[in-house]
Amino acid sequence: MVGMRQQKNDRILSDINFERNTILYRKCLVVLLIFALLTMSGLLYVQKLKERIPDDITVIAGQEAVIAQTGQEIDSATVGSYELDCKLFGMFSIKQVSVDVVEQQEVIPCGMPIGLYVETDGVLVVDVGQVQGADGLVYQPSFAVIKENDYIVSINGKNITRKKELTQALNESGGEAVVVGLRRDQQFVEVKVTPIKVSDGEYQIGVWVRDNSQGIGTLTYVTQDGHFGALGHGVSDMDTNEVMEVSRGLLYATNILSIVPGKSGTPGEILGYIDYHDEYVRGTITKNDQTGIFGTVNQSLVDSLQSEPVQLAFKQEIACGKAKIRTSMFGETRDYDVEIISINADNEENKQFILQVTDEELLAKTGGIVQGMSGSPILQNGKLIGAVTHVFVNDPTKGYGVFAETMLSEAEK
Repeated sequence: MVGMRQQKNDRILSDINFERNTILYRKCLVVLLIFALLTMSGLLYVQKLKERIPDDITVIAGQEAVIAQTGQEIDSATVGSYELDCKLFGMFSIKQVSVDVVEQQEVIPCGMPIGLYVETDGVLVVDVGQVQGADGLVYQPSFAVIKENDYIVSINGKNITRKKELTQALNESGGEAVVVGLRRDQQFVEVKVTPIKVSDGEYQIGVWVRDNSQGIGTLTYVTQDGHFGALGHGVSDMDTNEVMEVSRGLLYATNILSIVPGKSGTPGEILGYIDYHDEYVRGTITKNDQTGIFGTVNQSLVDSLQSEPVQLAFKQEIACGKAKIRTSMFGETRDYDVEIISINADNEENKQFILQVTDEELLAKTGGIVQGMSGSPILQNGKLIGAVTHVFVNDPTKGYGVFAETMLSEAEK
């Protein structure tokens, strides 16, 4: 009897211990789960914070500056560049940031329309195809040898800069194979091609080429020493859509004739007239890249500027919210209301922020952003923050912009 009672007591104690251990185990699981969730939340927070901190920051020498996301002070005592170890709570390293300490820079925001003419550096190949020979047969002399976006720079060692020089060199070959010098992806290569005699007696190699481009855009800024930036994107070939490698170019005065408003699916356009005479030259183009065209302006353009210099804003100063776009409509250059709706500070090309036109008058005139407005300066808090680069085809009230800081940085390279 005593033994049975003892066994019963042992079972009760065992059940109590099991239940106690089960409760303790569950509590441990809950604690571990909470710890895991907190850890994951912390890691996600740090990752998001890391993404929001720019890879590089430019500050004015002598001015107080901080990393907005962490409150960490930036040493701006001396002009120069250095790497900053960005820390959370002053203890946990989360990112290395490149800091450039510079002198304050002022530029003149413009917004005026300009005509432009650029010549390619070599002869650009825009397509490779067939040639019908004088014998009636079809040939492909350059197939798999010369490629779209190649630049023809020489024939048999003789420099080629213009289409007429290429035509002359091929005709002089008499149908004998020639060595074609190409610049391909910044590398020089040579290939051998045999020209084909066509019905008019000339010789061709089955390539379609271009050696210049022209159009209308908007002047973004002029520096106090007479350098300019415009367009906010490069001059691209209409067929290949690649930024053209240019040898030289000119800016011209231009007159706006009319504006075709944009609508969903159909970008609008500024229509103007450019007089390509020496007396209307307003500057020289020396560089063309994905962030704009750059060069120097002449005194006649400087004399026509009516805007006052403003400070250049650095990308960490730019915020979502109200801003102004300066552009010319019907002979008048003025500011219109826009909204900065998103910012991608680490994009290295020309889509670093998105803006939306909110000004009712500009919307009534243009539908938003139209072709030809590329380069229109964007101002916020009285500083130049960037330029319009592209319009959203399906929503012309919206477009992309590039930082003015990026444009000036590329211009100096």
